[in-house]
Amino acid sequence: MRLKILWPGKTKSKQIKDLQDLYIQKISHLSKFRLIETRASKGIDEKNRHKILKIESEGLEKYFNRDYIICLSNNGKEIDSREMAQMLREKEMHFPYSVTFVAGGFLGLSRQVLDQAHFVLSLSRMTFSHELIRILLLEQIYRSLTIMKGKNYAK
Repeated sequence: MRLKILWPGKTKSKQIKDLQDLYIQKISHLSKFRLIETRASKGIDEKNRHKILKIESEGLEKYFNRDYIICLSNNGKEIDSREMAQMLREKEMHFPYSVTFVAGGFLGLSRQVLDQAHFVLSLSRMTFSHELIRILLLEQIYRSLTIMKGKNYAK
């Protein structure tokens, strides 16, 4: 299975970056994996929301290729870890290209990006920072891969 994660910008928090690196290392032992940090828009002014989302969308979309796209959104469908593992198992068996997870920046993802998703996933109904959601996503990918491989994962 080939997995890809796309998100705009680099993780700034050292503590979150350390956890991110830990999960990337764990995932890489179980699957072909690539993290791509695309161009993030400068500035945090929400009055430029459309411009920021457009810049970030263009950076993300150029990596979509023929991939199975899973976008993160608080309006997406909630699934449990076993369901995610099953979805990845089905893609591994029947889909010849990468499965690509797409997480947004501080404004989320544009409608243009969400419309290209094969599946829109919500990791929680709660709101988390865009950097913290990266860790939740990595942890769930790792958990799903361990389920798929029949490996033990601490409960």
